[in-house]
Amino acid sequence: MKVKDIDHITIFANDLKLCMRFYHEVLDLPIVEFTDDRLEFQLGKQKLIFLQNDSDDNVPENPTPGSSKFCIIVKDSLTDLSAHLANYGVTIIDGPKKVHGSNGPMNSLFINDPEKNVIEICEY
Repeated sequence: MKVKDIDHITIFANDLKLCMRFYHEVLDLPIVEFTDDRLEFQLGKQKLIFLQNDSDDNVPENPTPGSSKFCIIVKDSLTDLSAHLANYGVTIIDGPKKVHGSNGPMNSLFINDPEKNVIEICEY
């Protein structure tokens, strides 16, 4: 098997409306689909999908909101991004700091979404 790319990432959530406001308004992700039990955003070439815990989709045995961590790459400077997050009342839980990413050294900061998932935001 030769893996080509990631198609989507699924995160489990208790409150899809709260996630919708955060990811669409704060992180400016375009909404692809929003129903009572599913929320889908475009994230570059991939999709970021949120499901209610009681969704009928193929879910892990113990889906837990707040147990995910993922990293997104931004074009903005982390200085500008820090000001943007402060305007929305989003607390930076760590960084900015230098870390090693899949494409070499990068600068990252870390925030929590409303479900307490960790989002690493980086610039190369």
